[in-house]
Amino acid sequence: MTADPLSDAVKPARRFLGWRIAGLAVITGAMTGPGQTIGVSVSIDPLIAELGLSRPQVSAAYLIGTLAGGAALLPVGSWIDRVGTRRAMRWIGAAFGLGLVVMAGVQGFVTLAIGFTLIRWLGQGALSLVSSLSITHWFERRRGRVFGVTSPTISGLMSLTPLMLGLAVAAYGVRVAWLLAAAAVWLVVIPIGHFGIVDRPSDVGQRPDGHKRPPSTARAGAGSARTPATRAQAITQPRFVLMACVIATASMVATGLNFHQISILTGAGLSPTQAAAMFVPQVTGMIAAGLAMGALADRLPARVLLAAAMLLLLCALAMVGRLEPGWQAFAYTVLLGAGGGAHFPLVPTVLPRWFGLANIGGIQGVSMLISVAASAAGPVTVALLAAGTGGYAAAAWWLAAIPLATGLGALWITEPA
Repeated sequence: MTADPLSDAVKPARRFLGWRIAGLAVITGAMTGPGQTIGVSVSIDPLIAELGLSRPQVSAAYLIGTLAGGAALLPVGSWIDRVGTRRAMRWIGAAFGLGLVVMAGVQGFVTLAIGFTLIRWLGQGALSLVSSLSITHWFERRRGRVFGVTSPTISGLMSLTPLMLGLAVAAYGVRVAWLLAAAAVWLVVIPIGHFGIVDRPSDVGQRPDGHKRPPSTARAGAGSARTPATRAQAITQPRFVLMACVIATASMVATGLNFHQISILTGAGLSPTQAAAMFVPQVTGMIAAGLAMGALADRLPARVLLAAAMLLLLCALAMVGRLEPGWQAFAYTVLLGAGGGAHFPLVPTVLPRWFGLANIGGIQGVSMLISVAASAAGPVTVALLAAGTGGYAAAAWWLAAIPLATGLGALWITEPA
């Protein structure tokens, strides 16, 4: 009989802290907004005006920053595994704030590319990663349901970022807006990391999911991999490669269509105002898909859910050539949000189940790098296909081959023995 690892541990905290950790992780996840495309977008026109750069130059700086920031993210996950989420969150929050300060002082193309690299690396990448990992250690059998709620909630809160930054830009200018964003990150993220986050349940005498007793071997095996894998072992397994294809496909296609969404919808007869309003049903679709996928992730094999995510994306692409004002545009944006966001709760739920928790930061960091790189390629891929085929409708049919192949491949994923 195996001894209970907590039998001689510290006295357990009175209440299960996992729910508090999840709530705080949602807040820190939302604070990545200034480093996300949705937050950066409101500063593009003011930066063009202040720096005297062209739109293609600013876009090129953003592409460089996104790719460089994604590459710099690779060692971050393993570092979080070593130092713990509490310490990592404090340092990442401090560094992200400094990156936003750098953005307030950019003077030209080179410094702009450096600033974009810092906020994409530390905001979109590192802070998002540590926010997710802070939840991962606290839940096992409920992990899918928890991420099914937290992932879309973060997205919903993050949608407030362009409004807040837009108001700051209008009132004080783009440089002061970046400084205010830095102050907000420091005032929110660093205290949460220091006072609110606990690395693991065992640190306070608790167990994942709030169990009072250690789960049976059979039940424990259902929630985590029996033998933890190293990052090198994990990323060479076919199941990881197939999931990575799903992540890359969803990131590239959804980002590409989102980047050109106003053009796509106005070309279908919607006014610019109507086209912009379609982001609301898109977020609704993403939230609904996240809730559903998270609830099912603890019950169904990953292959079924990953294939379903690709099917939703296929349905969205099939609607591009049939877009008209009315229900068609509404259905398209809902499907696009669902297809682009369905995998969000699946990745942090399934990877620990497959590969264990010992090196999960490094493994999940690779998946995030893949997502960032694919999203960077999305806008130019859609633009080139549309130019080469004569429009977005034909481009969508060419793009559809990618989620079709990826979805079929996902059906071959097997669960660990």
